[in-house]
Amino acid sequence: MTIGPRSAPRRSFRAVFFGTPAFAVPCLDALVEVADVAAVVCQPDKPAGRGLEVAAPPIKRRAMEIGLPVVQPQKLRTGEFAAWLSLQDVDVALVVAYGRILPKDVLAAPRLGCVNVHASLLPKLRGAAPITWAIVRGETETGVTLMKMDEGMDTGDMLEQHSTPIIEDETAGDLSLRLGVLGAMATRIGLPKFVAGELAATPQDASRATLAPMLKKEDGRIDFCESARAVHDHVRGMTPWPGAFTSSRGKMLKVHATRITDLPNAPVVPAPGTVVFADKNRVVVACAERSVELVRVQLAGKKAVTAGEWFMGRGVAEGDHLG
Repeated sequence: MTIGPRSAPRRSFRAVFFGTPAFAVPCLDALVEVADVAAVVCQPDKPAGRGLEVAAPPIKRRAMEIGLPVVQPQKLRTGEFAAWLSLQDVDVALVVAYGRILPKDVLAAPRLGCVNVHASLLPKLRGAAPITWAIVRGETETGVTLMKMDEGMDTGDMLEQHSTPIIEDETAGDLSLRLGVLGAMATRIGLPKFVAGELAATPQDASRATLAPMLKKEDGRIDFCESARAVHDHVRGMTPWPGAFTSSRGKMLKVHATRITDLPNAPVVPAPGTVVFADKNRVVVACAERSVELVRVQLAGKKAVTAGEWFMGRGVAEGDHLG
């Protein structure tokens, strides 16, 4: 099935798209506007949700909606996939959060190689989770980088960058939506310029590089021995996945939202993690510096509630210790 009528004019160049999560969908839509998209490559369907039913990734669902062929290789290093890609006779491959490292023969298969939309201002935050780590580490600005891919981890020459401030209370999920729009702009405007030879490649300054490693569930654990600002940024950055959490009365407690606040006046400075105030309106927890108000929480096996509802259900009291 093709996009539009058979008589539609050929786009300015031919491309293959690599991507997997929802973040990549705006870039796929933008690529369809400016190029003939020969195929979409994404990771295989995987079990998801509580029922662990096998589900297609967001990019596959979008590709099927707009009538693009989908390829989901199990392996990339056997030579077969690179041979297939060569047969597509494409000018460029656009890679957006595909989730796997591309070997040398795959990178070289398109006429102009592979170009990546990376969700940070490189060389900062190279790696799998730049959006989360930008927030967790207290960055005030981020963006997207259009870059020529090489065999390293986000080490290729930069073609174009678009920056944006990180909003005070936005989560990684919120920021991902905004960066997806920026990535689509880089695709729509920058990629055709690259194919036309109008963008100069700039090497990255490796001395300024930082890493954004793949996330694990354990990364969500809150450390109240950090400052209130660090705890607040941690909760924002770990939302929606893997989720920020601590423990309360021996049970896991997910923390969905917080606010920074000052400690109530007290003759003794409370230990970090101590619940210093709790009533039907709010719950405040001491940190190493200042404190955080827990806005929305969720006990294991329960639904998410406001901190006031948690208190009214006798789930927390002043003097409790979290973590």
